[in-house]
Amino acid sequence: MTTTSATSPINQAGTTSNTTATNTTSAGRTALAQNFNMFLTLLTTQMKNQDPTAPMDSTQFMSQLVQMTGVEQQLAANDLLKQLVTNTGANVSNAVDLIGKQVRAASTDANLSGGQAKWTYSLPADATDVKIEVLDSNGVSVRTIAGSGDDMKAGDHPFTWDGKDMLGSTMPDGKYSLRITAVDGGGSKIDATTYVEGPVTAIELLNGQSMITINGGKVPVSQVIAVSQPGATDTANTNNTNTAG
Repeated sequence: MTTTSATSPINQAGTTSNTTATNTTSAGRTALAQNFNMFLTLLTTQMKNQDPTAPMDSTQFMSQLVQMTGVEQQLAANDLLKQLVTNTGANVSNAVDLIGKQVRAASTDANLSGGQAKWTYSLPADATDVKIEVLDSNGVSVRTIAGSGDDMKAGDHPFTWDGKDMLGSTMPDGKYSLRITAVDGGGSKIDATTYVEGPVTAIELLNGQSMITINGGKVPVSQVIAVSQPGATDTANTNNTNTAG
């Protein structure tokens, strides 16, 4: 049985050429498939023509079959690993470009720090009733505020929570989420969208997903919907701190 090995050439910069490596891997897999088919053909032919009084030892054939299967699985694993490394590197590289920039990300989660947690909620139409709820990490409502006036008009509405619960006690720092319940004049529900906005201060890879840090909270890069340069005019940066019970 012929053993085929593939070596990827190195370019002048000292890095492996991805295109050449891919072609080499494909060529190696093609050669392996040909060898595997040839092996099966030889095995079948020899078994048909073996001497009944002195049958061949099947252990050697089984050993070779296992080896070839193992090589095929290794090639497949190498392909998956290469794809994972490529995708991961690209995601991290793209996210690094966001550091220091002002971004808006679709998320109901925000980080409470220094007595503040900031969100922006958007209404697609005017509402006649809006309920704003801050939920802890267990999904329990710790603060409920009734919207009024401009808070119920269509458009974006910045919201800053002062970190206090319904009894006026200060809640511990950490992740909290915002839930908006809005209805129109006919009593129909209005679907609000919640965002977090701010400068990106860090990036990390968490469980294979690129996460950026905004106002101390972590958000997947995939949820970013807008990016602007620092200092750009953004009405969402206006802080409306609600203190009503």
